[in-house]
Amino acid sequence: MTPNPILGVLLHWLGGLASASFYVPFRRVRGWSWETYWLVGGIVSWIVAPWFFASLLVPHLLAVLAAARPVTQLLVFTFGVLWGFGGLTFGLTMRYLGVGLGMAVALGYTAVFGTLVPPIARGQFGSLLTQRSGQIIFIGVAVCALGILTAGAAGISRERDLTAEEQLRVIPEFNLRRGLAVASFSGILSACFAFGLAAGDPIKVLAIQAGAATVWQGLPVLIVLLAGGFLTNAAWCLAMHARRHSFAEYGCIPRDAEPQSRLPWNYFFSALAGLTWYLQFFFYTMGESQMGRRYGFSSWTLHMASIILFSTLWGIALHEWRGAGLRTRMLVAMTLLVLVGSTVIVGYGNLLAVRIQALPH
Repeated sequence: MTPNPILGVLLHWLGGLASASFYVPFRRVRGWSWETYWLVGGIVSWIVAPWFFASLLVPHLLAVLAAARPVTQLLVFTFGVLWGFGGLTFGLTMRYLGVGLGMAVALGYTAVFGTLVPPIARGQFGSLLTQRSGQIIFIGVAVCALGILTAGAAGISRERDLTAEEQLRVIPEFNLRRGLAVASFSGILSACFAFGLAAGDPIKVLAIQAGAATVWQGLPVLIVLLAGGFLTNAAWCLAMHARRHSFAEYGCIPRDAEPQSRLPWNYFFSALAGLTWYLQFFFYTMGESQMGRRYGFSSWTLHMASIILFSTLWGIALHEWRGAGLRTRMLVAMTLLVLVGSTVIVGYGNLLAVRIQALPH
């Protein structure tokens, strides 16, 4: 199938929208601790949804997974475990640095490492730099990094708009040195998701050989990768249950919960959040398949850019920027423009590569 970078960009935007939106249903959960609704949502996003969609769209799924070399499966699974640690420590980044600076540092690491390491590991980095299409894509990556920094500047500016008392309430445990260390750890390990997708290339080949459409080739990889992430998150949630004695919440709502709390609705909204979270990588694998095998690494940049883009839009819709000063609002607008520009540049670079490959040799 001939790659279609324009379609790939649109699919990545859908994935970014799903990623930016998944936490919204959690806002409707009442009376449950974080570990309870996180684990319920995680079972859907990391176990149920990957198996359901892959079983539906990939022929002979079990045979594909069985045919994959154990070392490949172990590598993908391990990257999933490491990615899980990155996700868990992401919250600590916000705790010590605040949303603005924390998001900029953590997602900056994730975008750069997740985009550049796979082509380096495949030995493609040098050759990509010598080609005009590759150069344009790397310019798009740099513009994306600029957009992430601008988003961070907007967050910092928003925090400065607050009074001293409000700032203390926003970041009561601010610690620059500790925050930067945690953000570096979180950002680099979060990029392991991109490494796991790259390590799963042999599984994608097996899926296509089994009759799967090119656009669905990455779904079996998600089963293995997300299983690793589930192990990390489930272990943490169970530890939190033991510490807080919150196991009983799965069967009832605490008496001191809000009157409108309903157990079935908690399960529904948690499951909806989990499904929405999974859809980001459902669309991601589809988008990656449209970027071309050689330039598929740029998908991670598009994913990060679209997440921040739609997260910013959600923040505007939910009035999180209300009361912000003119400088902050200008930085938010600049963030949106730069991130949209980065996706256009990366998409154009991929489109140029496809056109060059289509020329007669």
